[in-house]
Amino acid sequence: MARSTFPITPRWPGTVAAVLVLILTIGTLGAVAYRAEWGSGLSAADWAAIRFTVSQALVSAVISVVLAIPVARALARRQFPGRQMLITLLGAPFLLPVIVAVLGLLAVFGREGVLNRLLEGLGLSPISIFGFHGVVLAHVFFNLPLAIRLILQGWLSIPAERFRLVATLDASVARLLEWPMLRAVVPSAFLVIFLICLTSFAVALTLGGGPRATTVELAIYQALRFDFDLGRAALLACIQFAICVIAAVLAWRVAAVDAMGAGLDRVVQRWDLSRPWLDFAMILAGALFLLVPLGMVVLRGLPGLTQMPETIWYAALRSVFVAGGSAVLCVTMAVALALRGGVFVAVIGVLPLAASGLVVGTGAFLIVFSFIRPSDVALVVTMLVNATLALPFALRAIAPAVERVAADYGRLGRSLGMAGWGWIRLIVLPRIRRPLGFAAGLAAALSMGDLGVITLFAGQAEETLPLAMYRLMGAYRMEAAAGAALVLLAMSLLLFWICDRGGRVDADL
Repeated sequence: MARSTFPITPRWPGTVAAVLVLILTIGTLGAVAYRAEWGSGLSAADWAAIRFTVSQALVSAVISVVLAIPVARALARRQFPGRQMLITLLGAPFLLPVIVAVLGLLAVFGREGVLNRLLEGLGLSPISIFGFHGVVLAHVFFNLPLAIRLILQGWLSIPAERFRLVATLDASVARLLEWPMLRAVVPSAFLVIFLICLTSFAVALTLGGGPRATTVELAIYQALRFDFDLGRAALLACIQFAICVIAAVLAWRVAAVDAMGAGLDRVVQRWDLSRPWLDFAMILAGALFLLVPLGMVVLRGLPGLTQMPETIWYAALRSVFVAGGSAVLCVTMAVALALRGGVFVAVIGVLPLAASGLVVGTGAFLIVFSFIRPSDVALVVTMLVNATLALPFALRAIAPAVERVAADYGRLGRSLGMAGWGWIRLIVLPRIRRPLGFAAGLAAALSMGDLGVITLFAGQAEETLPLAMYRLMGAYRMEAAAGAALVLLAMSLLLFWICDRGGRVDADL
């Protein structure tokens, strides 16, 4: 039996959190499997959706990783003023609501975007962002920062002593150090991004461009909202879950292992820094690709603030309510699971990665449909699902901090007879405030921009800000949608800043 990280704390909160996660993942999957029409088989359109889902995820992951390697290498090799701020800004798309980022991409690559206006000025034919290439472009925009951060961490983990040894041997840094590091880091980064692209819903919903560019999750949404074909939606949800499980298992099996060994934390001295212009060109290209759409959201959103309908502000309040509830529930579950510890908790912590939001939402829809009108519980179900889907990220931030507190203060706490809530309140929580605030901010920002589960449950009276913005785009009210995008962007970043800042102010560690 797995032992608790804190024997002086009760195990039941972690058990309750684990049961809730199991209900929202395995339980909803069971409801989906029960309603699936296994004998009906898959239509040609379903097979096309499966092929499109896998192919766009594969291409998106390949391009993201390939483009990230030279940018990460340049950032690892060069030091310049504002470097750390740039690295932080490059991570902004990961926190950005998907629907906002899509609007930013449309402002640059869309029919009336900057790029097409430039092409028309040069007498060239305009391009369309809708379809397969548009979905891939959006996924690269979202996942390139993640790939850069993962690969950059691999470069920075190479000890200075390894560089000194290679210099002594007068050997190639690329062959002896960089290539082995990439072989360890890139497969894991590729599969993580592949898994994220498999479960992307809002991108395909807004940029798919028709039946030929339909993902499995979009097919589930259409089967529920338009055809109300519960059996077909359930069958597709089971297939989506199976694909995600395979990708998650592969990602776990090829997880990167640090093969470079430990160093003495010395400053790396590089002698192979030729062609600085190439490194800075890579950094500039990556920064422009990621930051220009964000700038366009701001520029186009300011005039649209005056054209937004009044209902936008009510939708914004609902989004804040859902985001706040999701953040509180997510960090509560993460702390409870981290305190319990053990292999079982580790498995529970990664289980939501294999369950896409729309599959969980489909299962929840099938469960509540027989007893209550789905729109009546739209916000509560969205809150629960968003908290569960953000749990792996929160647990990864909180669990190591909890383990350090156990190692540093566990014996002292037992000797003083501290146990239960007193131990957690006086010792644990003050020393995990930083990761706790970061995890809460991340969960709130991700929930604020969610456009998955809410689309299955919400009516007009339950719409959140992302859903209201999507409906404005569908009604071709792009100016109002741009204003709503700016509000959503500001509120998402503000929620993250408040939580993260709250965790860092007067923190013990």
